Amino acid sequence: MAHPAVIAHRGYAGIAPENTVEAATRAAAHAEPAMLEIDVQPAACDTPVVIHDERLEGSRDGRPLTDTAGLVWETPLEKLRETHVLGTDATVPTLAEFLAAVPETVGVNVELKNPGTTELRVGESLSPADRDQRREVWQPFVERVVADCRTFGGDLLFSSFCEGAIVALRAVADYAVAPLVWDDLEAGLEIARRYDCEAIHPPRNAIAGTHLAETDYAGFPAAEPAIDVLEVAHAEGRTVNVWTATNWVQFDALAAAGVDGIVADYPGLARDASD
Repeated sequence: MAHPAVIAHRGYAGIAPENTVEAATRAAAHAEPAMLEIDVQPAACDTPVVIHDERLEGSRDGRPLTDTAGLVWETPLEKLRETHVLGTDATVPTLAEFLAAVPETVGVNVELKNPGTTELRVGESLSPADRDQRREVWQPFVERVVADCRTFGGDLLFSSFCEGAIVALRAVADYAVAPLVWDDLEAGLEIARRYDCEAIHPPRNAIAGTHLAETDYAGFPAAEPAIDVLEVAHAEGRTVNVWTATNWVQFDALAAAGVDGIVADYPGLARDASD
């Protein structure tokens, strides 16, 4: 069986408060993760902070995401840094604070989640005019994210569901980048080709020939995908990192299919065949 790279989802969100410094240090203490995956958005002052949801009053399995409310990009940085995550002492960190807690032996997958707008074009392959317009929306935020990443000595991989974020990154930096796929494999592959992306990140049920394709997830129906994204991406020289494995059965199926990396919620899902 193949041994794909393990990417700790939000810093192993299954065992620690997601996207926090505590999650970073706990995930990095494990031997297996090659990378930590995180989400970035701007605070009200435009400083990049590490958090997934647009709104602070979200929930996880019935538990409040934070102890405050409002849009992330309308919230002062001082308040965000005092906002507790999932009922713990951990608070929302800046991107710079998060990266400072990660050893350079562990890479970071920075997902460009939102530049501070409710008008996102998620999963779309855009027309040339729309690409220019969305690049202008994203570029100021992407420039700030890249500036915070310059001092990090480990590997960096950027990803986004939004083509505007990818075109903005290509305009300001020479980092590896991957489109995240949402409900349209062909659009994801088009974007990957358009910007010569080093990788592509489809959801777990978009991998042909696995039992996971028989489940609804991430905008895809329970059906064998029409495109073998693994075959096509590998033929084009791209890495395929799949999200998100929540148990070892899913991890094993994806590893057996030959994916290059698996975003995982928990440590210990990568098992040897003898285990």
